[in-house]
Amino acid sequence: MNTSRRMEIGWPVLGLTVTADLDERNAALADAIWDALPYRSLQGHALVAGHHLYHVAPVHDVLHLPAAHRVDRRTVPDGTLFCSRLQHLGIKYGELTEPMAATPIGQVADGDLDALAEAGRAVWESVYSSKKPIVAEVRRAGEPGGHRVPRLAAADPEMDALVGDVHAETERIWLDPPRELVDLHDGRIASRAGTHGTVLTTLLFVNGETRPLGYNAYSGLVRAAHEGVPLEPLRRMAHSLIAVPAEFLAYCGLERLGAFTERLLDGLDRLDRRQDFTAVMAHMALYVNCLGGWNLHLFPWSVGDHLRQAEAAS
Repeated sequence: MNTSRRMEIGWPVLGLTVTADLDERNAALADAIWDALPYRSLQGHALVAGHHLYHVAPVHDVLHLPAAHRVDRRTVPDGTLFCSRLQHLGIKYGELTEPMAATPIGQVADGDLDALAEAGRAVWESVYSSKKPIVAEVRRAGEPGGHRVPRLAAADPEMDALVGDVHAETERIWLDPPRELVDLHDGRIASRAGTHGTVLTTLLFVNGETRPLGYNAYSGLVRAAHEGVPLEPLRRMAHSLIAVPAEFLAYCGLERLGAFTERLLDGLDRLDRRQDFTAVMAHMALYVNCLGGWNLHLFPWSVGDHLRQAEAAS
């Protein structure tokens, strides 16, 4: 394999590290990850698809880069490394059940697959029950670790100020849980969202709105801008896609998201350059995807432990 593009993915709190080699199956995505190294991110685990690790990568370009080579994740070897337009770096470490087309960019070394599986089990425990965060450190092999969230720029001063504020907030919560989400999960909800004093219902709806807002709305706007959709339709699409979910999430307690969204919507007409539009939308995508990652980590999944799949009929 090409050792010049070998990376290490470590989980310091677990004392585990695996090596992986990037390949050319989706070269543009692999290049974007390689150029972003090193970074750290909250490690997540698939909650539906099976034995799969993923984390949000602080890489704006993966939202829109071409990915021609696609595979069914169920059919590829354990240790396959993926990069997705959901801004995730993922690793298969065992059985997967979801028939989803995915974009591979590399492979974990065969000798590290046992360590990968051990990390997968520990991360599942972290996400599902213990709630003790596990941070992944991704770096070039043999080089020191580190972290940064890249900042894009907008020519318009007001929109650039918004980019700066969103960037600063994203950096602040990247490795530390947002206070707003911690309060929400602890039942401190100023608006009293949650009928008859419930909390789980509100948490469920917050999760259901946050994920598509980042994964689909903001990410989709970035892709549409790069694909040449004219700015006026883009601005109309932005208002239609983000206004209602952001208002609901602010009511549920994500007030910073609500404030950022108000500033964005108030300044939509100022986004008269494609570069400005993509800069603002890309930073909002990364911020919301970061919120989504923390929400998935904090969510009390184990309260449904009594709900188990029925045995298949013989």
